[in-house]
Amino acid sequence: MKLALVRQRYNPYGGAERFVARAAAALAAEGAAVTVFARDWRGGGDLRTVRCDPLYLGHVWRDWGFARAVCTALDRERFDLVQSHERLACCDVYRAGDGVHRQWLENRARALGPAARLGQRLNPYHRYVLAAEARLFASPRLRAVICNSRMVAGEIERHFGVARDRLHVIYNGIDLEHFRPSLRDEHRAPMRARLGLAIDTPVLLFVGGGFARKGVDRLIDALAAGADRDAHLVVVGGDKGEGRSRGHARSRGVAARVHFAGPQADVRPWCGLADAFALPTLYDPFPNAALEALACGLPIVTSTQSGAAELVRPGENGYVCDALDAPALARACADVLRLARDPRASAAARATAEPLEIGAMAKRLLALYRELLAERARDPAVALA
Repeated sequence: MKLALVRQRYNPYGGAERFVARAAAALAAEGAAVTVFARDWRGGGDLRTVRCDPLYLGHVWRDWGFARAVCTALDRERFDLVQSHERLACCDVYRAGDGVHRQWLENRARALGPAARLGQRLNPYHRYVLAAEARLFASPRLRAVICNSRMVAGEIERHFGVARDRLHVIYNGIDLEHFRPSLRDEHRAPMRARLGLAIDTPVLLFVGGGFARKGVDRLIDALAAGADRDAHLVVVGGDKGEGRSRGHARSRGVAARVHFAGPQADVRPWCGLADAFALPTLYDPFPNAALEALACGLPIVTSTQSGAAELVRPGENGYVCDALDAPALARACADVLRLARDPRASAAARATAEPLEIGAMAKRLLALYRELLAERARDPAVALA
């Protein structure tokens, strides 16, 4: 099977990009001949890559130029299937790993004032992405949409009227050898010594960029309001708003209990030092960081607008609350740290991740691809590449 995968760039700290790299390698291991079309790809491995990097000024021109360059390049070479992780109308399969932009803007508007909401509606980049999203889902070439959560499948059906039988929920895959509960034994003591934390200090972990969307300041507020005054928060990830979040921690009187670690290519030692994981995001289709935490045996707190909420069994492996409900978030963070003291919670978290092993994900993707190719064989009018 000759498969093209499209993603603008590879960032070793980005969850979506790490997923593409892992999925491409897993598919190649299953015998698929994978070519990655990207603006900038540093994913490693032996994958063939085609660079599409036209000159641009600004985000709108960047995305438009990349889409045009990829579609032109795809016209010069034949593939059995083209799967895009970007909003392109020239693909057979779209993986909605970034979710639904229209839904994200609706969620974001809840946290904005009237002037900011107006600015969001008039923003040229948002208008471009909304138009590209509409063109994608209306494309006659599109045969299947891979959704990384039931939440995203429901949003696509609701906003764009895509038939349910074209929406395929395939959760992100996880390397269960790479992310494992034994990281606690390896890293807890040295990593806590590095931060000056006692071995029994309750530690909540956040991993991700986009602090405003994913809720760093909301976690700082929860820490300040929480019943556990000994708890600490470790923030792993880079964001241009880090200085503001540091200031927010000082203003809430918890600066000594909030540790900013910056971006980390390897988050495993940080998972090893933590007791629990929290991601009170305004919108996240399916956060890899939450799945990685579960695989490491960490119970999690996440929001109702996170695809990872579908994996949570409250009181067993974590808790779910509205990202903007400050009292509920404070309670959930305190509850998850108490839950983490029970060894059964770690076992439950790990058991949640085990069915999502990355090899199983690759097999599900290949089964879908074969189904689409068989459909084309049965009906020559089906418009696949």
